[in-house]
Amino acid sequence: MNHTPKATTDLLASAKTVHDRYLAGRMERETVREWATRLGLYPEPQGARVKAAADWFHANKNDDVDDEMKRQDLAVLAAIFAE
Repeated sequence: MNHTPKATTDLLASAKTVHDRYLAGRMERETVREWATRLGLYPEPQGARVKAAADWFHANKNDDVDDEMKRQDLAVLAAIFAE
């Protein structure tokens, strides 16, 4: 899949929004998990970060999350839009 620079820009904005809404409790974990696991392929450096987030949420389908798991959720989301 060949994403345009705009698609990557949209990904970064979307990842930040999802992160912030989840952090604030305005988005359920299952919605975040579905979003992350459906992202698809992106060029580097986001490609590996998107894959890591998808892998994390795929492996951790648990709805009963403690604070540590939520911190890890947020970290993998934040990695997508990190500089």
